[in-house]
Amino acid sequence: MKTVATEHAPQAIGPYSQGVIAGSYLFTSGQIPLKADGTLVKGGIKEQTHQVLQNLQAVLEEAGASFDTVVKTTVFIKDMNDFADVNEVYGSYFTAHKPARSCVEVARLPKDAGVEIEVTALIP
Repeated sequence: MKTVATEHAPQAIGPYSQGVIAGSYLFTSGQIPLKADGTLVKGGIKEQTHQVLQNLQAVLEEAGASFDTVVKTTVFIKDMNDFADVNEVYGSYFTAHKPARSCVEVARLPKDAGVEIEVTALIP
């Protein structure tokens, strides 16, 4: 196994890695809407979702993967009423390729974020 770390996404705020490569797969930790410097993005759920996906893109690229090689995502949202907005932004990153996905509402996320997403990707 190999850990993945990039300065283009927020550093881990606990005892975990941004991602781990196991065999030909990348498993990312959940990303919340923190900028690379660790500050929480200001704005609504759309801005938060963009930042989360930009963080994931940085981790994917560091591992040699991309959104086109993602096989599964898990989306955690604090309010299911935000689903349409999260889905709209999510769909702008997954255009031609549509990975499998789960989406669940949760009571609370780290830093009181509105959204967290993790992915599993194939390393080409």
